[in-house]
Amino acid sequence: MSVLGIDQITYVSDDLPTCKRFFGDWGLALTSEAADELGFECLNGCKVVVAALDKAGLPPAMEEGPTLREVVWGVESDADLDRYAAAIATQPGFFDATVDGARRIGCIDPNGLAVRLQVTRKHAVEVDCGEMNTWNRKARINQPAPIYERATPIEVGHVVFFVTDVLATSAFYRDNFGFVSSDSYPNRGAFMRCAPDGGHHDLFLLQLPSAKRGLNHVAFTVRDIHEVFGGGLHFSRRGWETQLGPGRHPVSSAYFWYFKNPAGGLIEYYADEDQLTADWQPREFEPGPTVFAEWAVDGGLDGNTRRQKNVDGPQGKFLTEKK
Repeated sequence: MSVLGIDQITYVSDDLPTCKRFFGDWGLALTSEAADELGFECLNGCKVVVAALDKAGLPPAMEEGPTLREVVWGVESDADLDRYAAAIATQPGFFDATVDGARRIGCIDPNGLAVRLQVTRKHAVEVDCGEMNTWNRKARINQPAPIYERATPIEVGHVVFFVTDVLATSAFYRDNFGFVSSDSYPNRGAFMRCAPDGGHHDLFLLQLPSAKRGLNHVAFTVRDIHEVFGGGLHFSRRGWETQLGPGRHPVSSAYFWYFKNPAGGLIEYYADEDQLTADWQPREFEPGPTVFAEWAVDGGLDGNTRRQKNVDGPQGKFLTEKK
């Protein structure tokens, strides 16, 4: 029994028209639209809901303004739901109801976020990905690497929150849902995955000295590094503002590109994270800029020329030519 991954997230925002453009440009498919709520889907059926900030019936907020109100995790079977329901029955805000025609259980985590579980509605997808040629393995023969004109995210890969107590919150996910540690910043940050076998992290909890509580970012998985670049360039051309990227994380090895999100926090394209098993030994790191990014482009790339923003382009010469 283990949680399989993120099935759905619910944002709240005070500007649904802007969010409609934002998530459409991001590459999600609009599946429903009402005056107080938008529904989107990733390629594998993972859902993104954006509700009006004042919509009735939403879970309580962990912070003011646009943010995430709910994360729904997928499980394999109804029997899993029964076992998890027994584990969390005494937790604050215990929830067991039918939502969209299916059973959903949950509670409120120690940071004030609504956590839900349901039998997964995601489906397997087959996508073409760019092979990487290395010195030892030449997997791409007589074939150029792909160039993506935009991104089409496969799923919501992970969520990251600022928490007031990283030890208590990480223990909540470990003890109730079986999450395991991948790496950590001792007493400051916890990278956690749903099961022993899986990507580097599905959840990252970060405790700041200020004890800030809320959303840091939501990360969407794309096919490969080429789609990180192609998606980021398209999104930049559409006028959305880069926070940082593209770049590469040393801790998870993933390539990334972060943008500011009108629905709260940041939003990330990422690809090529480490895959771990039960044999993995969690590491400890001291937080800092070089741990966050091995390299990163400050301000992003120019959406039209593929150069760093505000940097002069070549003047008809080879880029390596020296004066």
